[in-house]
Amino acid sequence: MSHKCQWWKQLLFGITSAVVFYTVLPVPYMYAWDFQGVARFAPVIGLMIGGILGLFDTLMIYLGVPVLTRSALVVCAWIAITGGLHLDGAMDTADGLAVGDPKRRLEVMADSATGAFGAMAAIALVLLKTTALTDLEHNRCLILMAAAGWGRWGQIMAIARYPYLKPTGKGAFHKQAIRSYKDWLPTLFLLIAVSGWQIFLNRHQIFFATVMILAGIAIAISVGAWFNHKLGGHTGDTYGAVVEWTEALFLCVMTLL
Repeated sequence: MSHKCQWWKQLLFGITSAVVFYTVLPVPYMYAWDFQGVARFAPVIGLMIGGILGLFDTLMIYLGVPVLTRSALVVCAWIAITGGLHLDGAMDTADGLAVGDPKRRLEVMADSATGAFGAMAAIALVLLKTTALTDLEHNRCLILMAAAGWGRWGQIMAIARYPYLKPTGKGAFHKQAIRSYKDWLPTLFLLIAVSGWQIFLNRHQIFFATVMILAGIAIAISVGAWFNHKLGGHTGDTYGAVVEWTEALFLCVMTLL
């Protein structure tokens, strides 16, 4: 019994630490946070963020907010909840990839100043998410949860599969914590369950749920692989870029359904 209690305590502490690391949501201080293994809980945090956004969206529906305004407010809340953590990484990554000399890319990405390509990447991401959400009329809460969850699962896969390009950095400790399939497989099953739960309510949703699952897996893996191809590995900035681009592309694919 004590062993089970200890396991639940460690799980709760890990998730709470991940909330503190990945969001600006207020969390009562318990004791010294340990961020060493928070990456493995990132998809759980994504589901939580998506659920909050879905509730916010539902509230605005009851208030009669038009769909375009509602979608824009959801995207703004999306950025605010994360403190712009992943969007900042996507912007720095875009600035780095714009440099012709591969040897200077990491140096440019480490510069805190935002360049033109970083600004364009941010605009593109916000536009893609807003317009895609505007075209999504049904299952918006579920799709938001899936998008945020698959985006962060893609981050875990990038951490697990590809080398980290810096000896030190803001993402180095993630690489040290994610070492085997045991670190990403549980959240894969969780995301499959969340994406497919509506099948149990309506068996006619099998096609929709299947596409959600396959699109989530394919996009999450492909985005991480593309950044690895361009840079030869990953950094903390590209981990954020994987999250942002997976979310945006996933929403765009969902509009086809």
